[in-house]
Amino acid sequence: MQKGLLVLLLFLTTCLNAQDIDVQHYTFRLELSDSGSAIRGNATVEFKALHNLTSVTLDLTGRNGATGMEVTGIYQAERNDKRLSFSNVNDQLIISLADTIKKGATEKLTIAYWGLPDDGLIIAKNKFGERTFFADNWPNRAHHWIPCVDRPDDKASFEFFVTAPSHYSVISNGEKVEEKELGRGRKLTHWKVNIALPTKVMVIGVARFAVKTFDDSPPNLPVSAWVYPQDSTKGFYDYALATEILRFFSGYIAPFPYNKLANVQSTTIFGGMENASCIFYDEHSVTGNRDSEDLLAHEIAHQWFGDMASEKSFAHLWLSEGFATYFTDLYFEKKYGQEAVVARLKKERGEAVEFARHSASPVVDSTANLMSLLNANSYQKGAWVLHMLRNEVGDSLFQQIIRSYYQQYKGGNADTRDFEAVAEKVSGKDLSSFFAQWLYRPGIPQLAVTKYNVRGALVVQVTQKQKALYTFPIEILVEGENGKKQRYRELVATAKSSFQYRPGFAVKKVTIDPDCKLLYAAY
Repeated sequence: MQKGLLVLLLFLTTCLNAQDIDVQHYTFRLELSDSGSAIRGNATVEFKALHNLTSVTLDLTGRNGATGMEVTGIYQAERNDKRLSFSNVNDQLIISLADTIKKGATEKLTIAYWGLPDDGLIIAKNKFGERTFFADNWPNRAHHWIPCVDRPDDKASFEFFVTAPSHYSVISNGEKVEEKELGRGRKLTHWKVNIALPTKVMVIGVARFAVKTFDDSPPNLPVSAWVYPQDSTKGFYDYALATEILRFFSGYIAPFPYNKLANVQSTTIFGGMENASCIFYDEHSVTGNRDSEDLLAHEIAHQWFGDMASEKSFAHLWLSEGFATYFTDLYFEKKYGQEAVVARLKKERGEAVEFARHSASPVVDSTANLMSLLNANSYQKGAWVLHMLRNEVGDSLFQQIIRSYYQQYKGGNADTRDFEAVAEKVSGKDLSSFFAQWLYRPGIPQLAVTKYNVRGALVVQVTQKQKALYTFPIEILVEGENGKKQRYRELVATAKSSFQYRPGFAVKKVTIDPDCKLLYAAY
């Protein structure tokens, strides 16, 4: 996800209901209308019991005045559709079962409901004044319009049956199974996903679209643009970059994990949202100038990291956002060269440093204010951690770490310790101090550098100004006349570290970190 100007300053709490069930599959049937903003839904939730259960708790926002969802009936499909009793309080739908479900058994519940979503499904007008419906679930906002277990570590396959006015097209994750006219100006569209995904990326988009599948799509993997008809020429041109980006990541990480990639112009609160196989971009990303290449790269990188390999909890959001940010840098490095990526890294370093001046939070942050995690710790500092890890282990081992981590956790969930374990196994290095200081400790090293001569030798002193000391390698470039240069690599581990050199030429300039490999603030 990329942060947009319209990010809501919401204080959302993590859904912490106990994991009593493991959802296997969702079937959502939705009816949308132009006569109002209320929706009618029917959701079947197939799950496995993790304990002996007499009740089941799902996440669903109840009615609160004019908005929210009103449940009209719940049925236990495997019990002859017996109607069940329930309560819907504080966004929790608590369902009393007809009989005890034994641990390990599977069951299906069907929930009929209707209402006006107060969030999660954004029903609005686009910039051309036309009505649109776009799901916008991140981080845990899916329960505002669909009953679910709204947390990133309970992944499930799913399908949407959407009935809407015929003048709309419907896009969703996965494969389009069916589209048929129902008569009286209504159309049914059925999309299905056979891969387990978190609720944060289960979406529908309903609008008038112009659609183009790009001719340079990889074999059996259609890459398409879904844009508002008024923007079709610009949008098709802008979003055509997606095929090149997808090919790069497929080669660097692993084959693309889904059966399509739809790039969708949308009306939501974020600059971009990485919905699996169906990315939603802010409607203003279409300009005809291809000036959103980094946005496309960021969201496409999420298809591997954040969607397929997901964080266990939002405290480890950097495994999603930091990865997407750094893989965008890798793409720019490959396409535009070292100078371009250094410029990006310097900008990201500045943003991380500025955030650290005003924040006492580490990258791994268990705050309940999930929207506040859309910050430079999760994005820019997370990217810099990967950049420093790459420089610590080397390019080849870094790529092996990334590939091994993805292969181990694709289709599942991981936390920072899981990634650390993979990095240590692949590299053969003890990286515990590296991860501890950069990810679990707030702040960034504040360095003051002085240089002076002592008996004909050059002395470079690096002083750490912050209270908690870091240990890190630093490169020092010494330059003289006529292009003479000498490069040194040192380890800084104390409050004041002094290094003495006799380069053999008159020194004109001393530069620390000349190749932009260290996250620090110049003091």
